[in-house]
Amino acid sequence: MATKIFVNLPVKDLQTSMNFFSQLGYTFNKQFTDEKAACMVISEDIYAMLITEPFFQTFVPGKEISDTAKAKEVLVCLSADSRDAVNRHIEKVIAAGGREFRQPEDHGFMYGRSFEDPDGHVWEIMWMDPAAVVPQEAAAPVAAEA
Repeated sequence: MATKIFVNLPVKDLQTSMNFFSQLGYTFNKQFTDEKAACMVISEDIYAMLITEPFFQTFVPGKEISDTAKAKEVLVCLSADSRDAVNRHIEKVIAAGGREFRQPEDHGFMYGRSFEDPDGHVWEIMWMDPAAVVPQEAAAPVAAEA
């Protein structure tokens, strides 16, 4: 079984977040969605749990939820199949009321753009030329530190 990832993000208004991401083409797993949280399906193995702030607080007792207007704790980066796919995604973001976070980055073999969702979480959409990717077995092993 493949490892799955569930990115948990606090949201102020669950319905607003669900509406925003629905406009970007994402769906929600109804089995794991209620009035406190929604399971957004990004791919077969990637999910974002959009969790209301009061419920999210129960997962981080004694810690504050980051104020995304003042600080960023994480950048969520998703791959795209092409430069055009990156641009189309950002066009959907703008149409849905999101805003581009910074200028596009073009390194020739890699191209990316980023946006903030309604809660200020930063998402990056990037394309990388498959010819530029070194096969895993050819990559040098990383030495463990003592």
